[in-house]
Amino acid sequence: MRERTQLQTNLDRYHGIQKDLDDALTLIELGEMEDDEDTVVEGEQGLRALKDQVAKAELESLLSGEADSNDCYLQVNAGAGGTEAQDWAQILLRMYTRWAEQHGYKVEYVEESDGEEAGIKSATVKVSGHNAFGWLKTESGVHRLVRISPYDSAARRHTSFSSVWVYPVVDDTIEIEILDKDLRVDTYRASGAGGQHVNRTESAVRITHMPSGIVVACQSERSQHQNRDHAMKMLRARLYEAELRRREEAAQATEDAKSDIGWGHQIRSYVLQPYQMVKDLRTGVETSDTQGVLDGDIDPFMQASLASKLTGTERRGETAAG
Repeated sequence: MRERTQLQTNLDRYHGIQKDLDDALTLIELGEMEDDEDTVVEGEQGLRALKDQVAKAELESLLSGEADSNDCYLQVNAGAGGTEAQDWAQILLRMYTRWAEQHGYKVEYVEESDGEEAGIKSATVKVSGHNAFGWLKTESGVHRLVRISPYDSAARRHTSFSSVWVYPVVDDTIEIEILDKDLRVDTYRASGAGGQHVNRTESAVRITHMPSGIVVACQSERSQHQNRDHAMKMLRARLYEAELRRREEAAQATEDAKSDIGWGHQIRSYVLQPYQMVKDLRTGVETSDTQGVLDGDIDPFMQASLASKLTGTERRGETAAG
């Protein structure tokens, strides 16, 4: 149902864009025929508004990853910098909370560890809403802050780091689809204890799941039908466990790929002194409206990063150089 709703929303948007385009072109055509400049201007304004709408729709159409439409967890960890870094971690968390609320997402606190003097050591929030992971996944990485520290009595400039990690919420209700064509079922006469009936008939069942190579067998029941049912339950359990193990291995591989929270690994720099500038080191997008960014206006960075990741134009070399 969620997939159907998403497809219907996309279709409705497409038809809406088509209708708005036809209406704008019709207005321009009528205005030119009747020499009505106001009507022409109205049609041109409609086209300009439509251009922005189409650009946003085009970008959202890039959110086609397997988990892009999922809710997500966003984790912030203070890095090098002590109290200053812990305060920076809290500022980052507020920035993402503001962004989520501005876009109609629901934010739930999962875990928070307070700093020793101020800020937070770490925090995890769950962000719920359509494409939450698709948008926020571009924010994973190290974020660098340069400012005059309010915790330094000498009012010196400090550089602090905090990391952001975003991962999708995965439904634990795993659907195990077992196709008959993938199974080889062998029956055989049970051995060992079990009584005369069990030993005399071919009631034991061995099932081989050919795609995975998993083999299960059951001979504890009196009838072949009962043993088959029991064996199928065992097979489902084995496949479920294998899927959980695969997920854990993938999660561990992702964890191992995390960078150190420090200099040379940042994806974005936020400079508040001696000048005002926020710059994404992957895409080159920058702005002097630092307060707007810290209040949640991070769409330009997310859009540029998403587009560059999907088109392969991300400037990876600048991440370390920055």
